[in-house]
Amino acid sequence: MPDAPTRYQSADEDSARWLDFPIRDGDIVISTRSKSGTTWMQMICALLVFQTPELPAPLPTLSPWLDWLVVPRDDVYATLEAQHHRRFIKTHTPLDGLPLDPAATYIVVARHPLDMAVSLYHQGNNLDRERIRELTAHAEAVEGRTAAASPPAQMDRPELNEWLRQWIDSDARPGDELDSLPGVMWHLSDAWERRSAGNVVLVHYADLVADLDTQMRRLAERLDIEVPEEAWPDLVRAASFQHMRANAERLAPDPAGVMKSKAAFFREGGSGAGRALLSDAELDHYDATAAEMAPADLLAWLHRP
Repeated sequence: MPDAPTRYQSADEDSARWLDFPIRDGDIVISTRSKSGTTWMQMICALLVFQTPELPAPLPTLSPWLDWLVVPRDDVYATLEAQHHRRFIKTHTPLDGLPLDPAATYIVVARHPLDMAVSLYHQGNNLDRERIRELTAHAEAVEGRTAAASPPAQMDRPELNEWLRQWIDSDARPGDELDSLPGVMWHLSDAWERRSAGNVVLVHYADLVADLDTQMRRLAERLDIEVPEEAWPDLVRAASFQHMRANAERLAPDPAGVMKSKAAFFREGGSGAGRALLSDAELDHYDATAAEMAPADLLAWLHRP
């Protein structure tokens, strides 16, 4: 009998929501760390499934975040049950926290951890944390759960450079803080070990930046989706950072209104910002720290230029 999935909980997430969720044949589960290309991959999947830039509903409606406590579980289940198209579902839970089903495909997007951290810092400034606490408390009351400890408001945060250095040196337990460096490496190392499975797909954020067309075609092949050749230019254009930022009101992952600005969610979308903030000595320290947390072949793939 396979091991039971690891349960991951935070103030606004609970992976136990996956335990009773009925998977359908063909479901796509998008498993990423925060600010690692989640929304980008949701958009790519939406474009491949519907094969038109004119999506039938806002992206967060088409691709709900199943384990987000801000929305009551039964509401998320009902939304997904009512969908008749091929479903693509968002989660920030590592694969070892999911009841992996051979009927589904699991896509894990990896981003250079330093770039992910920089985006995470800026995203923290864009969240209305009081609104999140109110919504989480409401969902807890609806589901009859015990309230989890709410994170403190992000006041008096250090400047980005100092915050990034502190992030590199975090000694958090991976399961307690999945968006810490140990948590990122835990998530990706687990997926890396499963990459030979036929229904696990790893995607590098930098590859999406470098050649979006090729990566979308690769995903279509892995998902067994046929796209007419004449449709590709419009689909690739619709998945571009520029198009997504221009359509932030329908694409940003904010169905409950917890962001101060939806457009600010799509801040830059590139690669290399994290390394640019650190000195050579600090980069060497980061590399040595990361080397203690993940296998060398994963790090070579993750950190490649």
